[in-house]
Amino acid sequence: MLNLPNILTLSRIFTVPFLVGLLWWPSWKLGYLLGTGLYALMAITDYFDGYLARSQGTVSKLGIFLDPIADKIMVASVILILCASGDIEGYNVIAALIILLREIAVSGLREFLAGLQVSVPVSQLAKWKTTLQLVSFGALILAGGLPQYAFIQTVGIWTLWAAAILTMITGWDYLRVGLKHMD
Repeated sequence: MLNLPNILTLSRIFTVPFLVGLLWWPSWKLGYLLGTGLYALMAITDYFDGYLARSQGTVSKLGIFLDPIADKIMVASVILILCASGDIEGYNVIAALIILLREIAVSGLREFLAGLQVSVPVSQLAKWKTTLQLVSFGALILAGGLPQYAFIQTVGIWTLWAAAILTMITGWDYLRVGLKHMD
């Protein structure tokens, strides 16, 4: 069913190559500034697709399937391009890796539990984790466009680590629920 929430979700998936293209050349500051705007738009659709689906009563199986995929594609792409460009470097790559590994592990766990018809609702802490991730990546992209403002990079790195910490906590929460359903 192609409704507005699903169109927003699909737009997030189809926009990822454009975002990566804008961030491909680290020395192209305008690309990073345009990328910041595009990323912000993508983050807003991440919020509104679910909000609209719930408020309009148009939650669909397609949306339930696509939304987490769109989230993972967006997060993985941004992490990879920011690491490749050196915007995330050194020990900070560990925080990015923690986030990426948790995304993959929780996806696999959710798929396994879905086969058992066990639903794992998103916790409030996981929503905070997502918010910190969105802020972090947005700040890190913006910092690439405005390198003269070092505090933006600092905000990006601090929120990256805060998101990584919440990622470990929420990942453990999901794993604990999952372990109860494993032989």
